[in-house]
Amino acid sequence: MVFRTSMTIRDEIHDLIEWLASFGKTESGGVTRLLYNETWLKAQRALKQKMEELGFRAYFDDVGNLFARLDGMEKQDKVILTGSHIDTVVDGGKYDGAFGIICALIAVGRLFQQYGQPKQPIEVVSLCEEEGSRFHLSYWGSGNITGKYTMKDAEGLVDAAGVSFIDAMHSAGFGKGIYPRAARHDISCFLETHIEQGQTMEREGKSWAAVSHIVGQRRFMIELTGESNHAGTTPMILRRDAIYAAAQMIRHVVRTAKQRKNGLVATVGQIEAKPNVGNVIAGSCRFSLDVRYHESNFLDQFCQKTFDAFKEIAERENVAIEVKKWMDAAPVAMDPRLTNSNLRLAEEAGIAYKKMVSGAGHDAQVFGTYCPTALMFVPSHEGISHSPKEYTKIEDLEVGVRMVMKILYHLAYE
Repeated sequence: MVFRTSMTIRDEIHDLIEWLASFGKTESGGVTRLLYNETWLKAQRALKQKMEELGFRAYFDDVGNLFARLDGMEKQDKVILTGSHIDTVVDGGKYDGAFGIICALIAVGRLFQQYGQPKQPIEVVSLCEEEGSRFHLSYWGSGNITGKYTMKDAEGLVDAAGVSFIDAMHSAGFGKGIYPRAARHDISCFLETHIEQGQTMEREGKSWAAVSHIVGQRRFMIELTGESNHAGTTPMILRRDAIYAAAQMIRHVVRTAKQRKNGLVATVGQIEAKPNVGNVIAGSCRFSLDVRYHESNFLDQFCQKTFDAFKEIAERENVAIEVKKWMDAAPVAMDPRLTNSNLRLAEEAGIAYKKMVSGAGHDAQVFGTYCPTALMFVPSHEGISHSPKEYTKIEDLEVGVRMVMKILYHLAYE
């Protein structure tokens, strides 16, 4: 074992954040690492080497999740798993996902340096995928570990360039049975530390949060088919304008969500039109819809009423509509005992903390239906995330590392 460093925690956090961000760094200062692409693969391989240099035993599973293991002295059959995801959105920030991995590595390394080997094994995981940025499938890494997904779930999926999910995975060297199977049955609990990706903590002056629930998410792709025609010779009353129909639908769902004022959010973030020419009526249009709330029944009711309204608009504008749901994540409660324990440890440490609901999805929601799970937040400056402007103060990142050390000491050493 190595785990020897004269660096301060802040310096170690800074160096590892910047180092990992160099893999996939964009011109704007952001990061792009998409599942199984070249920069993703370089990052995972480099991270494996870094884990080994730090003193861990590092290994991949068959879908590309990366683990750094510290063996326990007593219990060997159950593992405490902690970490987050390595992939990013396009031109995203350097903290989303990455900090959870780096935080866990530093925390475990320093615990070993101070106290030696834990009673129970600890593994730090760099999950291969969470965002769904390249393929319309999110939580591929955690989904395979927990048995939610198998290889069949990836069949038929292609990215924007027409590359199939399976081909991309094989090109990266995974999915061939070379590495151990991803499905696990030895995880006693999962801990994930993440930036908040919102403004609540910073506005309230909190440095640490324990999450009680993660909202449910429904993601859809709505495809409208009208008729392309001449912009100058087609009377308005005879048009089958897919863009105009889409505009009415988008206005409806956003306006309705704003009126609820109960925490529900609805977002249209992607839209494509064909032929996408200035003097031609659009014959087809497709747009995304992301709806989130922490109660399943209300979420389902909102979506149903929304699509009833969409169909009325489609009929009125004489366009065909097809709704494809590609993500259906139920709201998930974090383990109450872990959450309360984390809050107690924060209070004992004199840290400004809070208990809150997560409006963003995380791998913790997948693990939360599989094993006792805790999700913890550090603040995000101005709530900016999925952006090169994503930033968290180094003192808040240090609080994250120190709190994870306290939590892991309580779970693995006491």
